[in-house]
Amino acid sequence: MNLRNSQIGNIVPDHRRLVEDLAAIAATIRNARKEAGITQADLADLAGTSERTVRAIETATGNPSLGAVVAVANAVGLHMAAG
Repeated sequence: MNLRNSQIGNIVPDHRRLVEDLAAIAATIRNARKEAGITQADLADLAGTSERTVRAIETATGNPSLGAVVAVANAVGLHMAAG
């Protein structure tokens, strides 16, 4: 398959935008957890994951799976949707 540079730009995400999106997701989940009045440990239990994973999601660090991110978001009443 031959791809021109303009096509590659559509496939490879802009790193800065990726970092901004991860930070926004992290902040939204963290704020929802705090508004719910629960700890990271509580959220981990609700989402069926570890406290370490919740911490990684809320700080946009590490490499949590998409499934873990969705489970944690759902546990605080957030739902992922394509925009």
